Amino acid sequence: MSINCEILDLRAFLSVVELENFHRSAEALNLSQPALSRRIQKLELAIGAPLLERTTRHVSTTALGAELIPLVRRMLEEFDTSLFAVRDVGSQRTGLVTIACLPTAAFYFLPTVIKQFSAEYPNIRFRILDLPATDGLQAVARGEVEFGINIMGFSDPDLVFDRLIEDPFVLAARKDHPLAAKSELEWDDLAPYQLITVHRSSGNRTLLDAALAKSNLKLRWSYEVTHLSTSLGLVEAGLGISVLPKLATPQEEHPFLVTRPIRNPEISRTIGIVRRRGGTLSPAAERFMTMLIGTWAEGNSATKERAVG
Repeated sequence: MSINCEILDLRAFLSVVELENFHRSAEALNLSQPALSRRIQKLELAIGAPLLERTTRHVSTTALGAELIPLVRRMLEEFDTSLFAVRDVGSQRTGLVTIACLPTAAFYFLPTVIKQFSAEYPNIRFRILDLPATDGLQAVARGEVEFGINIMGFSDPDLVFDRLIEDPFVLAARKDHPLAAKSELEWDDLAPYQLITVHRSSGNRTLLDAALAKSNLKLRWSYEVTHLSTSLGLVEAGLGISVLPKLATPQEEHPFLVTRPIRNPEISRTIGIVRRRGGTLSPAAERFMTMLIGTWAEGNSATKERAVG
């Protein structure tokens, strides 16, 4: 089913939302108030439901209208960006890429790929929503972003997941901690020490607890935090050890911290690209996603070669 609406209908809706007034919005758009009202009515007819609630003094959005705001903003910005791109056909290659990304991947992995991409396409801009797993999936489903980098483990039939990498859970400890002397560990080795974990609301914690329960194992924690970066700060301060995904740890040599693999069982999270089923990407997003997949594949190959060597 197609929805028949014009760009000006969307601009009219967003203007009324932002100014909360039909009269001011009509002036800003250089329209008469009846013409503005017809634009809104046309959009509501196309959507099939009211988007605005009107009183004599105030205009507010309905629940559906509020849900549409971020999608309309992105559509208008992409449209405006495309218009400017027409002027720069050829060597300039402009565009906007909007993605939702797990904070761990956004902090350590994503900047490397963006730097490589920007060297080839310097005029393409990025909007990155660094969101927890559930929020990131919702952003993709609502169309607020073109695609996301997330954990596999959902069952939304409207979303497609393309696997990128297995990200193992590892121990993070100070270099002077007794466990740092071991090349690899088992889960029972952690028991005598104070453990720092993330809250149960975290997708990483849920995944880890479920995997350990299958082996009749359970972590006993001394400190519980909201963000993985906070747990690393506590580890660095010498308050304990932490178990977290490898991507959430420093990828280069760190002056105080080390990571160690944990076996029996080895637990990992599957990270990949999430897209709306049947959705299309802008040319800029398509190019970036291709580079993202290629770079991650190269990183996996290099890791395997080092392991073999």
